[in-house]
Amino acid sequence: MDVLTMEFDWFSLVLLPLLIFFARVIDVTLGTLRIIFVSRGMKILAPLVGFFESLIWLLAIGQIMQSLTNVGLYFAYAAGFSFGNFIGIYLEEKIAMGLLCVRTITSEDATELIAYLKDQDFGVTSVSASGISGSVRLILSIIKRKDLEKMIHIIKEKTPKAFVSVEDVRSVNEGYFPRKSLGLFSRFPMVRK
Repeated sequence: MDVLTMEFDWFSLVLLPLLIFFARVIDVTLGTLRIIFVSRGMKILAPLVGFFESLIWLLAIGQIMQSLTNVGLYFAYAAGFSFGNFIGIYLEEKIAMGLLCVRTITSEDATELIAYLKDQDFGVTSVSASGISGSVRLILSIIKRKDLEKMIHIIKEKTPKAFVSVEDVRSVNEGYFPRKSLGLFSRFPMVRK
């Protein structure tokens, strides 16, 4: 058979690998978001996303199992997984859901920092403490994840030598949080007990 007269199978060599790639990107992105929703205690949203994640995965793997000799599908599946992780992390950064605890420890005078944080509508708790080199000020704030960059900028501007640590907060009870719109996710509570 002459190679030049052979028909090119567009579906199995181009279209199907592209479909597998995009299905895997969507499936892994949904998986990343589902994990975030689970860690935030979103009991309705997490299983709903998980349903579509597993459905898409089943459809993709079903197509691969029907075409085990098509090596292009293996590469499309793996590339979709990698790219899906990237997209999932990117989306997580953009939607910035949840709360963080920001701890600032400084031996510098923190009066100006504390006043400025309050002026910027951040809740602040300040405690005198003792560190390895003497007296320090411990400043605690529970903030929305989307406000982290702004807070870090303020801390570094007002107390450049401060030690700052940040960690996720699963839930809070009471406290001060500014009344601002939560955007796209305003109808889904950020924190559930």
